[in-house]
Amino acid sequence: MPVYMDIHDVHGATPEDLAKAHAADVATQQKYGVEYVKYWLNEEKGKVFCLCHAPDAESANRVHGEAHGLLAGRIIEVEPELVEAFLGSGPANAAGAVLLPGGAEDDRDPGIRTVLFTDIVGSTMLTQQLGDHAAMDIIRAHDAVVRDALSALGGREVKHTGDGIMASFVSAAAAVRCAARIQRALAQHQQERKGHPVKVRIGAAAGEPVEHQADLFGSTVQLAARLCSHAEPEQILVSSVIADLCIGKGLPFEDLGEVLLKGFERPVRVHAVSWPAEAE
Repeated sequence: MPVYMDIHDVHGATPEDLAKAHAADVATQQKYGVEYVKYWLNEEKGKVFCLCHAPDAESANRVHGEAHGLLAGRIIEVEPELVEAFLGSGPANAAGAVLLPGGAEDDRDPGIRTVLFTDIVGSTMLTQQLGDHAAMDIIRAHDAVVRDALSALGGREVKHTGDGIMASFVSAAAAVRCAARIQRALAQHQQERKGHPVKVRIGAAAGEPVEHQADLFGSTVQLAARLCSHAEPEQILVSSVIADLCIGKGLPFEDLGEVLLKGFERPVRVHAVSWPAEAE
């Protein structure tokens, strides 16, 4: 059965209001062949993201209409693996609200995620210069460093892109620290091995679940990917949202102003992470 995520604007609604609404959905859903699984509550933004199995989007909204009248503003068909890769498979409380991983007993997950891309600089040229075997050694070294940093900072690997890794974080600050850790580890790797340098560019952006071409996190993913492409070797570029989310975290950013990125109509404000300073 298809899986859908519906998005509601619920400004002013309390966690108790949402718990009652979810309970009403569960009491009504069987009539329409729907199963509402869990939901993410973003109180700050006044939004709720509900995950359900349903024969179609209309049936999912009929449940809402009959149960409590709070119809979804948007309903997106999603791949279950995609949802879990980005949002994780965090537990839900008795009311169906997804809890924040590593948080307090009833800290609700707001659904906001930071998406991070790494990209090995000149990977195609490296293959031509060094040959397949040596190029694969460089990719394996990159993968080991990135996965070690993800494990240490609570990141989730979404997918391997061939010459990089795409990852998701609950915490924007953790994503920034992970990116800095990757660059420092690769710099240390070069000092110790004295082989061909493994230089990586990194880009990251943060946002809530959004829809783009029947996909989740479309604009957030695109921005993170464009920032990664725009970065210089050994540079970390992040969106202004990440810099704002990291206020008070003691992380060093350099405001680079607005830049034009491919696919974005308006200039995007970009910050660079001073990763050697972050270590200090």
